[in-house]
This record gives sequence, structure tokens and C-alpha cells, in this order.
Amino acid sequence: MKIEATKIEDVKLITPQKFGDDRGFFSETFKNNALQAAGIDIEFRQDNHAYSAQQGVLRGLHFQFGKNVQAKLIRCTRGSILDVAVDIRVGSPTFGQHVAVELSAENWQQLLVPHGFAHAYCTLTPDAEVQYKVDGYYDRDHEGAVRWNDPDVGIEWPVDVNTVVLSEKDEVAPFMKDNPVYFRYKQGHGPFNCLCLETPE
Repeated sequence: MKIEATKIEDVKLITPQKFGDDRGFFSETFKNNALQAAGIDIEFRQDNHAYSAQQGVLRGLHFQFGKNVQAKLIRCTRGSILDVAVDIRVGSPTFGQHVAVELSAENWQQLLVPHGFAHAYCTLTPDAEVQYKVDGYYDRDHEGAVRWNDPDVGIEWPVDVNTVVLSEKDEVAPFMKDNPVYFRYKQGHGPFNCLCLETPE
């Protein structure tokens, strides 16, 4: 299992090994001791599986805060997506910056999104399936969002504004400048360098 830092150090790109022959393939897609050896100690509690029928479906930018703050380990098992993590940790040297990577059934890569990041993805193919682990249970009362096309974030989405497929809630999500402070950057707090506020400021 290959574990690499992205341009934002705390966001990791993970590539599991895949062993194939004429029967098919085998892969260890999650290996806790390999993550721990790389300094990643997250207790995942729930697996989610999402299907998008159309190309150009965009889900996000989402996060949770408080007692059920979520780190995510995302992979695409059918088709391909552009997966994005935005640093919303106030005081972080990379605050407001983002990582964008293509995850696909072909490249078999995963993105580890720690606490203090808003997450979204856009489907690059129809019939895309995304599976991801989270370390906090879904909590409707502690979920937040950033507008997908926030100009201060500047994500270059591979979809036209007139054809993007969004939920009603994502269409009207607040811009980052209008959000309260949910997270503060704090070295050595986890995961990995994040202090999650119980009450947003």
C-alpha cells in the first residue's frame, strides 16, 4: 500500500496494491496497520456507498463538526470522479486551498480527507459508484457546507455551470466567508492538525 502526501500535507493519496490474473484480481483496500505505520491512526466507524447515474453529478462541499466530526477515506469502485478536499481550518497555512484528484476504478486510488476539510466530488462518467469510510456517524444537527463554486476557493470543476447536477441544499450552501469558524488549525491535534469546535464561533 503506497501512502503519499498531497500538496496539502494532511491530505493523503493512498494506492493499494492490486494483484490480477486471468481469473480477476485481489486487493487489500483497507489495512489499518499500514496506515498506522505511516502515522495515520483513525478509527473508522461507518462505510457509505453512493451511486450516481449521470455524468456531472456534484455532491458537496460537505463536512461535519462537533462530536461526530468526520474524516473520510474515499475510493471510486465504478467509473471515475474528481474528488476534492478544501482546508477550512482557520489558522492553517493552507486555509482556503484545496486538493483535487481523479479517483477511478482504473487507477484504484483513495483520498484520505482528515478533520477540518470540506469534501466534494463530481462524477466524470455515468454510473459512478463511490465507497467511503468515515470515523463519525451521520449527524444532521452538526453538518455544514461550503458552496461548490465559491470563487474564493476557485475549484476548476469539469462541468458546465448550466449542466451540473446538484441537490437543492448544495445549490444554496453558504460561501466560506459567510460560514462561522468550525475548526482551528492546531499542530499535533488530530486527525491530524485540527481542533474541532463544539460550538462554532
